[in-house]
Amino acid sequence: MHHVPTLDIRRYDSDRDAFVAELGAAYRQFGFCCISGHGIDRELIDGAYDAFRRFFALPDEVKRKYHVPGGGGARGYTPFKVETAKDSQYPDLKEFWHIGREIPRDSAFAAWMPPNLWPEEVPEFRSYGYGLYQALDALGSRVLRALALHIGLPEHYFADKTDQGNSILRPIHYPPITEENIPNVRAGAHEDINFITLLVGASAEGLEVLTREGTWLPITTQGDAIVVNIGDMLQRLTNHVYPSTTHRVVNPRNENARKPRYSVPFFLHPNPDVVLDPLPECVTPDNPRRYDTSLTAHEYLQQRLREIRLI
Repeated sequence: MHHVPTLDIRRYDSDRDAFVAELGAAYRQFGFCCISGHGIDRELIDGAYDAFRRFFALPDEVKRKYHVPGGGGARGYTPFKVETAKDSQYPDLKEFWHIGREIPRDSAFAAWMPPNLWPEEVPEFRSYGYGLYQALDALGSRVLRALALHIGLPEHYFADKTDQGNSILRPIHYPPITEENIPNVRAGAHEDINFITLLVGASAEGLEVLTREGTWLPITTQGDAIVVNIGDMLQRLTNHVYPSTTHRVVNPRNENARKPRYSVPFFLHPNPDVVLDPLPECVTPDNPRRYDTSLTAHEYLQQRLREIRLI
């Protein structure tokens, strides 16, 4: 039975070569790995989840004050059944909020990265939400260092390509399934758009990954482990050396389907002007270059947001 491995990121400092080899092998096979030993404070994670739950429990008309029409869901609140997985006929059974990077308003990227919104009804939302954003951003940068080494790049290759990334922390609420005959999927089968995604609190059942053999493999984490997977932008940049694997969230086949599910993925994006051409290190006779057109991260993101009906 295949399973997605859990690796302790502290081994990057104590046992680097072996850790990089094992991490790289996990991503080449699954596009997914679980990372433990990351040191993110449990109180920060629990405090953030509590603040997010309290926001989603607010009345619908209060939450909708923070919905930005025409904003593509970039910041603030996106209501239930808006986002639709690419090529899916059903909208996803979820509502969510987007927290983005805080950047100076005179930044070259300010037009693409609007200021954050914060719900006044839940005062702790801001400190916990942005605290978790920064912690996951830092952890993602550590994972990218190991991924860079695995494909023969300098350790800090990605540092100046992600330090102003249009990254998003997305608290999600999947309400309890109360209707019968509803599609058995809370979030349709999809691949992520970005570089890597870090998912905190995937302890609730439902997340499944499509293996190369075409079967759905459930992923739940133990202890402090965080699920980290490859997105389409990194797949493109590495010429598919690191695959962006199809995954979905299904309804549990037990009483947990009647319970709400909360999930907080962090989508780590490159800076908007990074060109996503395949890296020469990833183009070989066995893996010829797969992309001929040049695209920046921002152009790619816009194209994909249209496909999932957010813009």
